[in-house]
Amino acid sequence: MTSAVSTAPGMQRPLWVPLTTQHDFPDRSHTALSAHGVHVSFEDGQQRICAKSGLWNTNLGYGNPHIEAAITGELRSASYLPLFRTAHSKAIEASRALLSLPSHNLQRVVFSTSGGAANDAVMKLARQFFVLDGQPERKLIIGLKGSYHGLTYGSQALSGDELGQAVYGVDLRNIRHIEFQDQGQELAQLMQREGHRIAAVIVEPVLGSGAEAVPGEFIAALQQHRQDHGFLLVADEVATGFGRVGGWFASDEWQQQPDVIVTSKGLTNGTSACAALLIAQRVTQLFDTSESVFVHGETQAGTPPTCAAILGTIAEMTRLDHNTLSKQVAAGLNKFIEELQGTRGVGDSTGRGCMRGVKLHSRNGMPLSSEGVLAVVRSIHEAGALVQPGPGRIQLLPALIYTEENFAELQTAIKAGLAGAQSDGVFE
Repeated sequence: MTSAVSTAPGMQRPLWVPLTTQHDFPDRSHTALSAHGVHVSFEDGQQRICAKSGLWNTNLGYGNPHIEAAITGELRSASYLPLFRTAHSKAIEASRALLSLPSHNLQRVVFSTSGGAANDAVMKLARQFFVLDGQPERKLIIGLKGSYHGLTYGSQALSGDELGQAVYGVDLRNIRHIEFQDQGQELAQLMQREGHRIAAVIVEPVLGSGAEAVPGEFIAALQQHRQDHGFLLVADEVATGFGRVGGWFASDEWQQQPDVIVTSKGLTNGTSACAALLIAQRVTQLFDTSESVFVHGETQAGTPPTCAAILGTIAEMTRLDHNTLSKQVAAGLNKFIEELQGTRGVGDSTGRGCMRGVKLHSRNGMPLSSEGVLAVVRSIHEAGALVQPGPGRIQLLPALIYTEENFAELQTAIKAGLAGAQSDGVFE
C-alpha cells in the first residue's frame, strides 16, 4: 500500500507547488500517487482520466512498457555521460533518428533539457549566427502575442502572455510581439520598420496557451518576409510535435522549411527532462566555415537514458502507426467537442488535431475570467478528469491511445464538473 504524503494541518509543506498559491493547495485531491495508460491515481482515492497528456507530454499514455524497457536498458549500460566537449554513441544515434523524421532537410541536433531552455538556446544561436554573418545589429527576437515558450529568463521574455515579466525584471529590450490574426498587417509593419534588425521569428504552429492555430496565410507571409529580410524562422514545436497535431511536426506542412525546429514534451513521452533543436544547414554551415563555438551546454542534456527514451518513443510511435492514431483521436475529439457544445456556458472551439481549446463564457456572453476557468478546472478535477486551463477556455490534449470508452468517461466527468461549476455560480 502506498503511504500518504500529504502535509498535516499546521505543518510546513516541504514542496513548493509551482504556479499556485500554497496556503489553500488541496493536498489529497491534487497529490498524484501513480499513473498508467490515460489515468492518474490520487491520494484522495480517486482515479481520474487525464485529458491533457500530463502537460502535452504523454502522447502514448503513462507507463508505456516499450519506452520503459529502452530507458532501463540504457541505465544499465551507461547511466550518465555528458556532452560537454565530448559525445556518446546514443546521442549520435538519437540525433540521426530525429533528423530522419521531418520532411525537411535538417542537419544537426543540439540537446537541451526543457522547452524553455531550448528557446533560450535558439535565441542565442540566432544572435550568434548573425554576428558570424557580419550583421551584429540583428538582435531582435520576434514572438507572437498570446504565445508561451517557457519560464526560464529568456523564454519568459519571448512568451507573449502576461506571466509576471515586469515583476521578475525580464529583459524585453530585444523582444517584440506581434498579432497573427490580422492578416499579417502588424507583421508587415514590423518588417518595414525593423526587418534589418531581426535575428529570428519564433512561432508555435498552434499556441500552447489557448490552442489557437496560427493561420497558414500568416505562415506564408512570414516565409516571404524571411526571403526579403533574411532572418531565421524557428518553429517552436515543443507542444505540437510528435503527433499532437498530426505527423511528426506541424511544420512538415509548411511550403518552406524552418531554420530550426524546437521539440520537447512528446519527444520522450514525458519520461525525461529533454528537448532538442533540429537545425538547418544554413545555420550549421556558417558555424562550420567560421570554426565557431556555440557556447551552450546543459549538464543533463542528451544523457544516454534520455537518448534511449527518444529512440524508444520514435520506435513505439512507428510501431503503433501514430498517424492513424492521431487522426482517430482527432476525429473522436471533434465529436466530443460538438456534443459538449450543447452544454450551457460552452462556446466555440480552437486548435487543431489532438490539441484543442473549448471556450467558456459567463451568463452575459463574456469570456470566463481566469479565476472562473480555474474554478471550472477544479470542479472537473473533483468530478474525475484532468483538463488544462487556458485563456477563457479549457484545453483538451488527450493521448493518442484514447478509446471511445475513454471519451465517454471524459464526457461524464466534464459535464458533471461544468454542472458543479454552474451550481457554484462560476458562470454568473
